[in-house]
Amino acid sequence: MMRKALVLLFCFLSSLLLASCVPPPVEPDEQAADSSAASAGTDTAGRNDPSAIAEGNLSQAGLGQGSLDAHQQGTPPDEGVLADVYFAYDRSELEPEARELLQRNSDWIKQNPGVSIEIEGHADNRGTNEYNLALSARRAQAVKDYLTTLGNAPGRLSTISYGEELPVCGVNSEECWRKNRRAHFVVRAQKPAS
Repeated sequence: MMRKALVLLFCFLSSLLLASCVPPPVEPDEQAADSSAASAGTDTAGRNDPSAIAEGNLSQAGLGQGSLDAHQQGTPPDEGVLADVYFAYDRSELEPEARELLQRNSDWIKQNPGVSIEIEGHADNRGTNEYNLALSARRAQAVKDYLTTLGNAPGRLSTISYGEELPVCGVNSEECWRKNRRAHFVVRAQKPAS
């Protein structure tokens, strides 16, 4: 019972933190202009177009959606321009395929100095809540550490651990569990130093 209360408290505090980052409401006529401009940043498959983002259209392009926001909307998170990294069962070490993917992600991060990256760590639903929170924290940290070794500034990278709480697939099967063992990237426009 205490574990559930701690997890609920963690989720509540996380949602409060994320809610404080929500931009002010947009007037209807501005919203229509923004939605047409945003569509210019996506390709015909609805995926993000890195060239539009690289041209400085950060506020107009979809840069990936946080898992908590997606969960609250009842949808899977948008992947965005940075691809998710997947992990083996009960592991936080990066496999060769993940390292190749992170090299491509790193190249994009370096080409876009006006963004910061939040790395979400996730786990499947096997194991205790505490264990899965620790495991997903190690996963997110492993990704951050590797991106740092590739030359990315650690100050632009942050991590958060969600454990098993925000799955992208809810079926108890190996295929589903594999999808939930991930590090997910959320790209945010960097706040200017004051």
